[in-house]
Amino acid sequence: MKVPFTWKPTGWFMVGWSGEFATGAVRSLRYFGEDLVAYRDDNGELHVMQAHCRHLGAHLGHGGKVNGDCIECPFHGWGWGPDGRNRYIPYQDKPNRAAQLRVYPVREQYGCVFVWHQPQGAEPGWEMPDIFRIFPQYETDPGAYYPPYPAMSRKMEREPVHPQIPGENAADSMHFRYVHHATVTPVLVDWQADDHGWLFETGWPDKRSDDPAAMALNIHSYLFGLGGAISAFAGSTNYRLIFATTPVEDGSSDMFYSIWWPRLPGDESDTPPPDVLERIEKEFLSTLDDDLEIWRYQDYIDHPVLAIQDAKPYMAYRRWATQFYELPPGA
Repeated sequence: MKVPFTWKPTGWFMVGWSGEFATGAVRSLRYFGEDLVAYRDDNGELHVMQAHCRHLGAHLGHGGKVNGDCIECPFHGWGWGPDGRNRYIPYQDKPNRAAQLRVYPVREQYGCVFVWHQPQGAEPGWEMPDIFRIFPQYETDPGAYYPPYPAMSRKMEREPVHPQIPGENAADSMHFRYVHHATVTPVLVDWQADDHGWLFETGWPDKRSDDPAAMALNIHSYLFGLGGAISAFAGSTNYRLIFATTPVEDGSSDMFYSIWWPRLPGDESDTPPPDVLERIEKEFLSTLDDDLEIWRYQDYIDHPVLAIQDAKPYMAYRRWATQFYELPPGA
């Protein structure tokens, strides 16, 4: 997908689930066109930084090891601390205090891992919103839901989808009928921006009611910049999800999808019963496949011809999204 803006936007972006990063383990990552390394130190803190040792360029994610709160280079044993600075060189008395790796600030929430990306390496300009507290009107105890990873999580790798495109989907209530085969056409009830976030509310009219304002289902979606959306579903079943898109290279992104499903009464296990899992896969996780059938082959129209219902939310969203591009197109 060719787009008229950079694939290196500013914001919080998901890079995986906490269960993928064990204490004492090192893992290589590739995002924003850069090689990264993630390691969870001996105290359980997760760190993400530039992958290549400043000494002679060895990749810390391939053979590096954790030593206390440092990651140690597999080539010559140089140790790098959580601040990215050289902490020790095993064969000389002093470290190279001027040597430093770029560090990507990390936030872990309810089993999801996010990193802050700003093209010049600036510190976070705002905080990643809380997945559960962003919608305080609904159940905010994570213990009331089954943990989403791994049974109710999916990752789609190297998809030709820019992060702005799933965000535009939130402004589009009409696509549910055609893409997701909804039997009731939903309506965009409300939408509003608050600096770095955007709130959409979509409603499914209740066909059993004579009141046109009565909804059988409401979806509240909060977009945290271009990184993704946190959604709460209020209907016959109240659940929530996160759908995140993170650029890998120019032209491709990884996509992360997790669902928090309400626990059945008395069930303390980490996964729902098989029949519930089958339903979640069929009715909810599969919706990502529906969207990707469109996004994989979609062309970005810079000046789209819009219907009356589309125009205001679509164009308002696109104007809002421009704040996250600090590099010119192609950079």
